[in-house]
Amino acid sequence: MKMHFKNRLTAKLRLVVAAVPFAAILLIASGFSCKHDPVDKGETTPDITPVALPSLNIKLQLVASALQAPLYVAFPGNGEMLAVEQTGIIKLYKNGKLSPTPFLDIRGKMVKLGSDYDERGLLGLALSPNFKTNHKFYVYYSAPPTGSFDNTGTLAEFKTTASGDVADPNSERVLLTVQHPESNHNGGCLQFGRDGYLYISEGDGGGAGDKHNGTIGNGQNMNTFLGKILRIDVNRGTTYTVPKDNPFVGHANTKPEIWAYGLRNTWRYSFDKATGQLFAGDVGQDTYEEVDIINKGGNYGWHITEATHCFSPATGCSFKGITMPIAEYSHHEGASITGGYVYNGKALTGFTGKYIFADWTGPMFYLQKSGSEWKRGKLVITGNHPNDLKITSFGEDPSGELYLITNEDTGPGAVKGAIYKIVKD
Repeated sequence: MKMHFKNRLTAKLRLVVAAVPFAAILLIASGFSCKHDPVDKGETTPDITPVALPSLNIKLQLVASALQAPLYVAFPGNGEMLAVEQTGIIKLYKNGKLSPTPFLDIRGKMVKLGSDYDERGLLGLALSPNFKTNHKFYVYYSAPPTGSFDNTGTLAEFKTTASGDVADPNSERVLLTVQHPESNHNGGCLQFGRDGYLYISEGDGGGAGDKHNGTIGNGQNMNTFLGKILRIDVNRGTTYTVPKDNPFVGHANTKPEIWAYGLRNTWRYSFDKATGQLFAGDVGQDTYEEVDIINKGGNYGWHITEATHCFSPATGCSFKGITMPIAEYSHHEGASITGGYVYNGKALTGFTGKYIFADWTGPMFYLQKSGSEWKRGKLVITGNHPNDLKITSFGEDPSGELYLITNEDTGPGAVKGAIYKIVKD
């Protein structure tokens, strides 16, 4: 599984070939783009966030296995767990056992996915903050396109049946659709904030270098949803309403749903339960991966910048008005970031307040704030666990404990996906 990975391998290809040979072969076959490395051209920018903190050990406790390309997990309560498969199925685990009936099956509503590699599919799930009483939940999936586009990113609301163990397939209410020009960079992460509003990520539309909207790209174009994080009120209006305090309400030629912009492909973001801050992993193009704290109205630079470095133009770009990431790492250490969560549980002593995240190729990291800066350390998995895990996502249960969603292969056809609980070493 290599969501959000295609078309942006660095010139340091040997590293990735060694770590993920199948992915590298696919990229070579598809004609990847080896771009500039601004640092090598003498550009003056902030330093890459070094590994400055000691490594911490964790173990993985298997919770569910034999999943097909799992991408997310949610927890309705009462010990239940919902596992999202990219292919269009959500599975219910109750009392530690898999329900024989899928919680939701929307395969018939989606585009046909490739088996070896595809970034489309059922990409996001968010339970209403009032799920126990209103039985509503929200999904993001890739539907067939209109016109010359590749797919239609679709945000939809469903309700469960009276039993709560399955969704009512006839309850779908489509809230938002976005036409995507290519099959990659779809975003699709959904999260409710403390304010009760739904936040939605949209990738930049796919391809390399965000070239689908002239010289500024979709990331900097305020009249498109692509390359943005959106914020809407799903509890009012026939579909939704735009909160009055969204930062760009009333601005000409600007989508009022936009909360933040200049993002390439935000692959997983989450709210810190303690502070309410929104942490995001934004996938880079050629050389750098970044972690951002998403603020109201923030411009995160793409495609002017890739993390803290010039991208377009390659040198001499202006950083004015751009919010810098709190951390970055180069493709010497990974290839594609998977955003995680700030730990607010009780089982992992010494982890409280640390932001846990990973790279798709397997390395895991944490960030810890020190003064006004964030420092980075490595997480080391001890004990028995499969080698070469592809980390596709994280999850957080009601008690603040964290889960790792993995796959042992690439693509929607892979059937060895698993969910692990992160436990004390």
